[in-house]
Amino acid sequence: MHLRDVRRRLPVLSEPLPPDRTRRILPLAEGEAPTPKIAVWEFTLACDQRCLCCGPRAGKARADELTTDECLKLVDELAELGVGEVTLIGGEAYLRADFILIIRAIRERGMTSTLTTGGYGMTRERAEAMVEAGVQSVSVSVDGLGPEHDRLRARPGSWSRAFQAMRLLREAGAKISANTQINRLTIDPLEELLELLAPAGIHAWQVQVTVAHGGAADHHELLLQPYMYLDLFRTLDRIADRCEELKITLTPANSLGYFGPYAYKLRRRQSRAGHYLGCQAGIAGVAIESDGAIKNCPSLGGRNNVGGSWREHGLRAIWERAPELGYMRKRTEAELWGYCAECYYAELCKGGCTSVSEPLLGRPGNNPMCHHRALEMDKLGLRERIEWVSPSSGEPFDNSLFRVIREHRDPKLRAEHGPVQIDEPRTARADEPFGPGSPAVTDA
Repeated sequence: MHLRDVRRRLPVLSEPLPPDRTRRILPLAEGEAPTPKIAVWEFTLACDQRCLCCGPRAGKARADELTTDECLKLVDELAELGVGEVTLIGGEAYLRADFILIIRAIRERGMTSTLTTGGYGMTRERAEAMVEAGVQSVSVSVDGLGPEHDRLRARPGSWSRAFQAMRLLREAGAKISANTQINRLTIDPLEELLELLAPAGIHAWQVQVTVAHGGAADHHELLLQPYMYLDLFRTLDRIADRCEELKITLTPANSLGYFGPYAYKLRRRQSRAGHYLGCQAGIAGVAIESDGAIKNCPSLGGRNNVGGSWREHGLRAIWERAPELGYMRKRTEAELWGYCAECYYAELCKGGCTSVSEPLLGRPGNNPMCHHRALEMDKLGLRERIEWVSPSSGEPFDNSLFRVIREHRDPKLRAEHGPVQIDEPRTARADEPFGPGSPAVTDA
């Protein structure tokens, strides 16, 4: 189906599209499931790039992706559930020409419509079509400068195409933002990249850590080490000041945290509290895979996180009753282990972002990728690093396993005494749903 044919199916607007819903959530009745604020929808797994760190290992469409009619019905169910914003991702959503029909349906049901893209195949026609359909903001992924971005995308010229996509979208009338993964390739040019993104016309910039799932599980040389967070957050502090000058909203993703001297500056626009509020997977957000699998987080998958098939159960039943969707609503400090169990922020943070800790150690509740933790280690003359233990399976959203090694910061003491503490991987939540878990059986 060609995009021009689909555009002809867009209803002619006789009046403006309805205003967006507010994101206010009313207090819950006892035992009631929360209302998701946002749905992130992998519209297709087809992709025109082959990113080294892609979580779902996108490239080819899933075998049985939802049809247009099924997608339209799912939009109705999202609205009935109370979702306020729907973000289409991929793969690349624009590789299905009917994506503009879904954008229009989202808007007609009063929900905010946004889209995230790598932009490699963005054309003027696609940009104009999505704006005509009603998309309200488009985020373009830009990871580092040209050499770093093209290497990560495994497509020469993809960096220049990302900037071209921003220009085409802006000229079509779209509000544009950017998102950037922080890893060993992209950490150094972050400030230089900002000075290029600003004149491209972005209104916001989301930064997130590359997590150890999917493709990144096979390229763990890309992953940051926990001790690198000390320098990273000093850089982010400068970036926050510069974004303020440029009138660009800096948005740290949930993977980037958590508490420390810069927490309020970085997160004050995200919540009234001005700090990280704990993992919101299955609480404030719901995720959809392109074949209709409903899960708690767009960056997680598999048996720990997929609650069931929309085709079989419908959206509301999975959201309200599937244990995989309800896990974060029920977890307590009893699920914490390692350093996170003794942390000052344990009750509130509960081990940070699950999409960071689970792919590393097989189980959430112990998260070495934390600025506060790195600072506390540094005060003791220590540091932490991750070490690969066993390989991934090669499936979407799979992961390798790592151990966390705590050691002296001073190289001489490190060589003399060796590790101070080693945290090995633990059992998956699908095997032991609650508690700190048991030592995992690995290939090491």
